[in-house]
Amino acid sequence: MTNPLKMTLLSSMLMALLLPVVAQTSAATQNGAVPAPTTTPTQATTPAQSAPVTVQQRKEHQQDRIANGVSSGQLTAGEASNLEKKESELNQEERDMKAMDNGHLNSADRSVLNQQQNQLSNQIYKDKHNAAVQNTDPKSKIGQRAENQQDRIGQGIRSGQLTAGESANLEKQESAVNKETAAERQLNGGKLTQQEKAQVNRQQNHISKEINQDKHNAKRQAH
Repeated sequence: MTNPLKMTLLSSMLMALLLPVVAQTSAATQNGAVPAPTTTPTQATTPAQSAPVTVQQRKEHQQDRIANGVSSGQLTAGEASNLEKKESELNQEERDMKAMDNGHLNSADRSVLNQQQNQLSNQIYKDKHNAAVQNTDPKSKIGQRAENQQDRIGQGIRSGQLTAGESANLEKQESAVNKETAAERQLNGGKLTQQEKAQVNRQQNHISKEINQDKHNAKRQAH
């Protein structure tokens, strides 16, 4: 076969291959669509991977979960106190680790803290989904006062105005008052005497002042 004939046949074959592509592009343009760019095997087509969660971000998330549980009533004062005590201990452990390494955390430190936060995370979930709840719709003035205190503590945890240690202490006091009130009601057929109401109110006044002081001091939960 002569060279001119070979060239003619090759040109015909190339045109036959290109015609469908040209027709498809032309149709897409007429419909107002922008043709999708072609990719090559060397182009990155996988989604961008997100950066790993830091120790600080993990702590903030845990505090938000506890705050939500306090405000919603899913966490009782006793449960919140226990969780915040553990969170405070973790914070202290982190500070100790940093002090031993010029203010830094190494990979082993991060791994240890992450494992402990995993355990705490599981405990938060269990406490928020068990049968124990804080009454968020109390009928008595004593109950309404306790609910108001919980809302203030929950807001302080969420905003960072209350550290984990301060929250643990406040909730410990709230839990003690709640237990005392429940015991007195059980002894009096479900009611409180005027003297008992006055005593509970004084205790709640004391906690209320402490909530205000803790929320407005120099201590902050890092956000």
